[in-house]
This record gives sequence, structure tokens and C-alpha cells, in this order.
Amino acid sequence: MDERNDVCLSQQYELENPLLWPILDILRKQPSGWKVHTLSQALSDKGYITQLDISPDKDLFKRNFLLMNALYQLQETLYPDDWLQIQAMNIVFISAIEVSRHSIDTNEPLREYYLNWKNYEADEEEVRRLLNDFWSRYQRFVGGTSVSDIDHTKALDLFELNREATARDIRKQWRKLALRWHPDRENGDAERFRVLCEPWNVLRST
Repeated sequence: MDERNDVCLSQQYELENPLLWPILDILRKQPSGWKVHTLSQALSDKGYITQLDISPDKDLFKRNFLLMNALYQLQETLYPDDWLQIQAMNIVFISAIEVSRHSIDTNEPLREYYLNWKNYEADEEEVRRLLNDFWSRYQRFVGGTSVSDIDHTKALDLFELNREATARDIRKQWRKLALRWHPDRENGDAERFRVLCEPWNVLRST
């Protein structure tokens, strides 16, 4: 694999999966009793996932991939404050009280597979288009807009970041702030979360 491909895969790994937040909404309200297909159906019922491929088999695969990718990203986002157990037939959100008994296995083959966007079987442009579509739907759900008059500099200020912030810095800060103010989190603030969605919509494509 040449250096250009390495860079491409690294960029794909950094892509934010917008299903993180709808999944967190669902798990906060019902922490256990979920399987991959039932969670996928719940997301479909809320309008977050529509048909992804005309082939039923490929459609099922892509739904599963997107969901598993989001779960692994969410697990990393929540840890170490909370724990997300990821098993195909037993997805469980676990409170902070029990987190000390768990840790993220960075060498887990499934985790490595589902966090590599190349395995979605689509080119980078198609993946970005798909995620942009998901993000627009979630913004409408929380009351935000898909177009913002906030410029890049103002967005960085709202994220409390300097002009030299990297894409990784931006993504890390977004998750930190979004998780802090998520409406379903204790002491969360729905309005603050909605406001944060605006600068993230500007910064996420940088």
C-alpha cells in the first residue's frame, strides 16, 4: 500500500458517523435489550437510515457496517465515563458505576474492521455524501439548519479552539462538547447542544 492510500485510509478513519447521537438518544432511554437489527430498525423508524443499496444483501451489509462503525466510535467517545458493550446480539449502555471493569481492546479484529471506512465498499466521495445526508437529518431533528452563516474562524471560537487546530483536534473537541451538553445527559442542555451543531456543520468538512 502506497503513502497516498495510507493517507486516504487515515482520513476515512477520522470521518464522524452522525449516527452516534441518535444511537445515544436511544440507548439513554433504553440501555439494554438491543440487537444490531433491532437498533437498526429503531434508527430506520426515526428516519435516520433509508435504503442504501438496490441490492437487498448489500443494503443489509451497509446498514450493519454503518451501525457497527457508529457503535465503536460511540464506545470510544463515552469511555471512560460510561461503557458501551458491543455484541451483535446484546448491545448495552452501562453506567459509570460499573465502567472500571471494562476497557477498550484496540486490537479487536471487529473493531478494526468496522472503523476502516474502506470496508464499506464505497469510494470516499460516496461515504462523505452519505454522512452529510445523515448529518442534515439529525440537524433537522434537533432543530438546527444545514446551512449556517457562521464562518470558519467564528466556528473555531465557539469551539474554544485556536486557528492552528487540526481536524483531529476539532473532532475531539466536538465530541467533548457534544457529549457534555447532549440533552439526554445529566445536566445536559438541548439548546446549547443545538447551537454547537452549527459550528460543527462548518468545521466537520475541514
